[in-house]
Amino acid sequence: MIYRIVSIRDENELAEEAIDYFASKWGIDRSEYEKSIYDCINTKRELPRWYLMLDQRKRIIGSYGLIQNDFVDRIDLFPYLCALYIEKDMRGNSLGSVLLEHARKESGSLGFKKLYLCTDHTGYYEKYGWRYIGQGHHKCGDVSRIYEVDVIR
Repeated sequence: MIYRIVSIRDENELAEEAIDYFASKWGIDRSEYEKSIYDCINTKRELPRWYLMLDQRKRIIGSYGLIQNDFVDRIDLFPYLCALYIEKDMRGNSLGSVLLEHARKESGSLGFKKLYLCTDHTGYYEKYGWRYIGQGHHKCGDVSRIYEVDVIR
């Protein structure tokens, strides 16, 4: 399987395609991604960061982001991994684990010690060393599981 992982900060010509991609996969208003992705491109701060996994034809086959907070009340924890996604026809090739490792390395290179995520899934992230640390509450009343993992330096 030939793929490459690109940073939108480094390849900002992909910004509009990335915005449409994330919005279509997560059902979150396009304007949320637009603001965050252009902030990624234009800021000197570490966060936010957005990444795409592209196949040899430059088709997006996966994605994730590193953000300050993933809409939960645990603002003391950061960065958060968000929007991890692998295209359905590409699942079963361990690409999710590749993106998780990439996120740990990127977080380490940015100077962070831990990486967090919030999710409703159980069982998937634990396979890759993520530890459940508690719950996060969303403004809408939903509750998500929060996980942490050590970064890779």
